[in-house]
Amino acid sequence: MNKVKLEIVGLSYSQTQSGAYALVLAEVGGKRRLPIIIGGFEAQAIAIELEKMTPTRPLTHDLFKSFATAFEIEVKEVVIYNLVEGIFYSKLICEKDGLTTEIDARTSDAIAIGVRFNCPVYTFESILASAGILLDENSNDNDFAFGEEEDEKIDKPKETINSLSTEELESQLNNALENEDYELASKLRDEMNKRNSN
Repeated sequence: MNKVKLEIVGLSYSQTQSGAYALVLAEVGGKRRLPIIIGGFEAQAIAIELEKMTPTRPLTHDLFKSFATAFEIEVKEVVIYNLVEGIFYSKLICEKDGLTTEIDARTSDAIAIGVRFNCPVYTFESILASAGILLDENSNDNDFAFGEEEDEKIDKPKETINSLSTEELESQLNNALENEDYELASKLRDEMNKRNSN
């Protein structure tokens, strides 16, 4: 079976399940998208790594990476290998001293670890054919980003963030990082970057 390479193109609040997020993976060189519902903790762990933020204390996935690195284990790839009753099954392909080992993992955890090792994510054509969504000509990946409810939720804090001084932004950012509120920290950092680029 041929593997299909995927890349992360979106992470948004799920409109169908409260407290959950949709991780959207895209077929590299294709128009199909694979949305996967994941928990808030895993979504945060993925977002932190993608945004290159450093938490004050290591998260579980950071600990896994440190542990693997200390014992010279390299995570080579993530493979989403099965789909049963709406649940995706994944494995981490690891290597140590030329020996390859496959470790079963929840897809959200596998991807959170995979982004820390900068390793590729793959699935099989059969999974993409059954669970993938074809992106049409008029759509783009931003269509997956946020639904109306999330837009409303995000716009309100932005108005408050826009009114803060640079010093207040820095102070709020430090507080958000200390309290491990990485979603807010990301918004504050984006506002600071926007001001610095002007």
